[in-house]
Amino acid sequence: MSCDFQLSLDSWNRLVYTDSSGDEHVGVEAIHAFPFSDPERWIALINEASQELALIEDLNQLPANERELVRRELARREFVPQIERITRIDRLANSSEWDVETDRGPTRLTVKSEEDVRRLPGRKALVIDAQGIRHLIADTRKLDGTSRRLLDHYL
Repeated sequence: MSCDFQLSLDSWNRLVYTDSSGDEHVGVEAIHAFPFSDPERWIALINEASQELALIEDLNQLPANERELVRRELARREFVPQIERITRIDRLANSSEWDVETDRGPTRLTVKSEEDVRRLPGRKALVIDAQGIRHLIADTRKLDGTSRRLLDHYL
């Protein structure tokens, strides 16, 4: 399937959007509308002034080259550590301290409230720490027993 725009990289490795009339926009960013629940759909391409240039309804409908450039840009932009194990949760008065092992190594999170731990479709869970960093649990069934017991209180 073809689209009415083209994507490429410039010599500085920035994403370049070329519209149907040939106008180029350099430094384009890709932003997910639903990064966890629907990561292959509803992706906006925005310019440096945060103006939407295109909305991609389904990433899989793009030609292979454009699809890979969008995926590359999304991966570069989004920092979402994956929690692989929960070793400890200390409940405090209004928050909790979590010791976890992620795909980027061990870390300690402060979670402000139970609402910052959310169940997502597909047996996923999202934990948002006090700094606003999102941590993904890709499949709650794959956690060890201790991790699942600790997490169950929040889900």
